[in-house]
Amino acid sequence: MRKQNLLLICLVAGLNSVAQTNPAIVKWLQNTTQTGSYYSAGNPNTIPNNILVNCQEVSYSADFAYIKTAGVPAYPTGPFQDGNPSNATNQNAIFRMPLNPVQNTGTPTATNGGNIGIFINGVALFDYRDGVAWNNNTQTLCGGPGRQPCPGGPMATQAWNRDAVVAERAGFDCAKGHPAMGNYHHHQNPSAFKLDLDVISSICNLYDADGLYAIDSTQHSPLIGFAYDGFPIYGAYGYKNSDGGGGIVRIRSGYQLRNITTRTNGPAVNATYPLGYFREDYEFIAHPGEEEYLDVHNGRICKTPDYPDGIYCYFATVDADWNSAYPYVVGPTFYGVSANRKVASITEAVTIYTPVVLPVHLSFFAGRIDKSTAILNWQTSTEINSSYFIIERSTDGLHFETAGQVAATGNTTTRSDYQFTDQNISTGILYYRIKKVDRDGKFTYSNIIKLQHKKTSSAFNLLPNPASDLVAVQYKGLLEENTNVLMYTMDGKLVLQTTINKGQTIAYFNTETLYAGTYVVRIINSTTNESHRVIVAR
Repeated sequence: MRKQNLLLICLVAGLNSVAQTNPAIVKWLQNTTQTGSYYSAGNPNTIPNNILVNCQEVSYSADFAYIKTAGVPAYPTGPFQDGNPSNATNQNAIFRMPLNPVQNTGTPTATNGGNIGIFINGVALFDYRDGVAWNNNTQTLCGGPGRQPCPGGPMATQAWNRDAVVAERAGFDCAKGHPAMGNYHHHQNPSAFKLDLDVISSICNLYDADGLYAIDSTQHSPLIGFAYDGFPIYGAYGYKNSDGGGGIVRIRSGYQLRNITTRTNGPAVNATYPLGYFREDYEFIAHPGEEEYLDVHNGRICKTPDYPDGIYCYFATVDADWNSAYPYVVGPTFYGVSANRKVASITEAVTIYTPVVLPVHLSFFAGRIDKSTAILNWQTSTEINSSYFIIERSTDGLHFETAGQVAATGNTTTRSDYQFTDQNISTGILYYRIKKVDRDGKFTYSNIIKLQHKKTSSAFNLLPNPASDLVAVQYKGLLEENTNVLMYTMDGKLVLQTTINKGQTIAYFNTETLYAGTYVVRIINSTTNESHRVIVAR
């Protein structure tokens, strides 16, 4: 099937449990049924790998979260077109992540080859290196397949260490990942090449433009993982100021290429070994007063939607064209106390974390601004012992206050529609969420919606439109729950359906067998219920 890979704007978030709110416990993408797939070179159709995707179990003690995972993503992996003979295989891993990470006040610990963190889908994070370096004694590259070992062995640091993101680009799949002896991993921002503003790889031309998330320059990027020191990792965009102010901007690396033409005890800067080919080609430049620039570890202490009181955070840095920017995620040293987080077994008493099944199933939540009022509408599909809804308002998306309260139906298995009007609102951007309170006092929060005094973009978009043989639905952000996508005729007959699974960003409809005409596509999950018209032309 021919695939066209297209951007769209989306704002959907998951629901949080009040019983356990530490992001290091609740943010992992869990799955026990869906299996993954991969591409082989030249074949645009995926092949099942029969390996469970994302994380299979999350448990926790007072000090640690334990993540059981196969290490395989929901998005297809491969092909790896640089001769890499490996495919993503089941890692059968358990990771022991600290719930209360602390700063390393001593000598910073350097990142190392192999795992240095875990993405929320259980996939490994590597640092910049690929195990290849310059051997000045032989005046050649050493390490890696087909080369002589480097002095000191494969884990030794050399004077000039090759940058995997630059040197191995041809071997990354569309999601910018590849395996090392079966351990599929990312060195960099895990979004598809095709969705970058400047596309520097053609791998997505035949294979899906899929990845863990898609960059959205208008929203704070999602939490995408945790480093081995326990501190969270975010995508490429965040609040300009560490206190949550200043709007949304691209968060920038403090590293830049050095102004050199020669390398001491290394190869000359030339077409074969250009600037950026080695990690030591970069230098760190401090940017005092410019809070969007990160420190030497590629992070900063700041507020985020998940940590409204602030925490140290790493960011998956990109340049203005959304191409990955050194040091990419973490490094070259950790901010916190790091350790090897992979363990053979769980040796302490733990509690299994199960995402809450909400007694109130909120199937739709949206709003609009009409002059000086905000009109909010939401819908529930079921309610069990629900008492009331508290509507909360914020001007920064971090700090919320009560705007009003609406009584709930109580107990029902049929649809209930609600509306609340917030009078005399302030100008600018407003954020709303719903606190759903049960009769026993327990409560949960809805997703957060953003309103402003202008028409906002739809959560999803379908392209191309009109279409002939293919319609793509591309999610922009990180999808935390499975989303159903259904296509109907204008008289309501279901003709096609598919799913964008959590941890993926894209779905397709093959419309080659449909008659020409207008169809309705519905996109549904717990926080989204919207319809789009698409024309199939012949």
